[in-house]
Amino acid sequence: MAERRREGSDGVAQCLDCVYYDYDEYVDDYVCTVSLDEDEAERFARQGTRGCPYYKFYDEYKSVQKQN
Repeated sequence: MAERRREGSDGVAQCLDCVYYDYDEYVDDYVCTVSLDEDEAERFARQGTRGCPYYKFYDEYKSVQKQN
């Protein structure tokens, strides 16, 4: 099953749609909650969200359908 990925005009995946993009009350902002090791974090900081291997589309309507 292919995952849906919404990309901006520059081809960068949008974190807003990602399962791992969540609100952190300590930082008072939205952050990526994927646990990265030091090398992965550095690579991710340099490249941004382009080609993020952890991107997973979050569909809130799909979870609501399972509750019904």
